[in-house]
Amino acid sequence: QVQLVESGGGLVQPGGSLRLSCAASGFTFSNYAMNWYRQAPGKERELVAAITRSGGSTNYVDSVKGRFTISRDNARNTVYLQMNSLKPEDTAVYYCNAVVLYTNYWGQGTQVTVSS
Repeated sequence: QVQLVESGGGLVQPGGSLRLSCAASGFTFSNYAMNWYRQAPGKERELVAAITRSGGSTNYVDSVKGRFTISRDNARNTVYLQMNSLKPEDTAVYYCNAVVLYTNYWGQGTQVTVSS
């Protein structure tokens, strides 16, 4: 069974940094692109960052460009989201996502709160 488990969320001050991890299992991790989404209260879930199978190409929503970096370690079946210069508007539940055989899979989410 496909499983995605996020970790690394927490409370951080504006301008601070946080690194999220997503441990994947149940599929051939290196064969699939991976994504990070986030959802703030009252808002739609939005795609934050995406990375290709080998990590050679990445894409980001405009609001996080230059601050967030998605990466992956295929040997560890893990995708990361390094978040720097965090802003209060980054506060959300962050979800790891994979599309495997045309099915969306989601982790349980990890809460990121940016507040002074």
